[in-house]
Amino acid sequence: MNMGCVTVFGGTGFLGRAIVNRLAAMGTTVRVAARHPGPTNVSGATARCAIVQSVCADVRDEASVARALKGCDGAVNAVGQYVERGRETFRAIHELGAMHVARQSARAGLKALVHMSGIGADLNSESSYVRSRARGERLVSDAFPAATILRPSVLFGPEDKFLNSLASAVRWSPVVGLFGAGDTRLQPVYVGDVAEAVLRVLATPPPQGKLYELGGPRIYRYRELIELVASETGRSRILMPLPFLAWHALARLLMLLPNAPLTTDVVTLMRRDNVVGDGVLTFSDLGLAPTAIEAVLPAMLGARP
Repeated sequence: MNMGCVTVFGGTGFLGRAIVNRLAAMGTTVRVAARHPGPTNVSGATARCAIVQSVCADVRDEASVARALKGCDGAVNAVGQYVERGRETFRAIHELGAMHVARQSARAGLKALVHMSGIGADLNSESSYVRSRARGERLVSDAFPAATILRPSVLFGPEDKFLNSLASAVRWSPVVGLFGAGDTRLQPVYVGDVAEAVLRVLATPPPQGKLYELGGPRIYRYRELIELVASETGRSRILMPLPFLAWHALARLLMLLPNAPLTTDVVTLMRRDNVVGDGVLTFSDLGLAPTAIEAVLPAMLGARP
């Protein structure tokens, strides 16, 4: 690594923590930038290898972004918002916030910027979340042309919200609802592999901005993932197809809650496959082989009852 110091925006989140730990393990000084900084949660083994700092920064506040980048060589923007709350809108976080990080990274003369987006980012999507991701990518590339954009598929790993939520549904209900017929194709990717991809990009920043789509080694249908989790937990469950209209109605009701477990944007996302596209850069172009769910799931879910 030729990066003496790297700022990770959103470094307290699920993906951000994995990136911080991986950078610290390489001996890089890591600056964890978050709106509510707290304990950096870096493992003891890596904490002995590097300096890990916590700083207060909000991507909506460009001045705080500039302060968080001062004296650093590289930056990672891992800030994401799945539910809009008040002023924390998709536009404020994924678009303007991303632009602030990219613009200040350019002004600070950083060697590299890695911007985290997601597979399926599309300016013409029905989902406001997906559209904001696509607009954010464009704003980042305009402000920092050499920025690298990483589009991971749905993330899995310890403490994830994806496989663990499926496991919870399987454990507590004899019937598990499917989005439609459960045929949506997903390519889940291990959070540690995405963190390693960030490290590879920072180690050898490309001279021109590139975009990578990061998916796991296997594509599953949604129902297959539920069956896999059920098998690992030793349970047999009835899988019930439910029309997307019913899911949309349920999501609208749940969105009245302070922390909605389901949103209409999530339902819209589940209408489309979330897999690596054709002819794009992938893990292999970074010299990496992604980890299979089957290699991680037993440790995540623990022994069968």
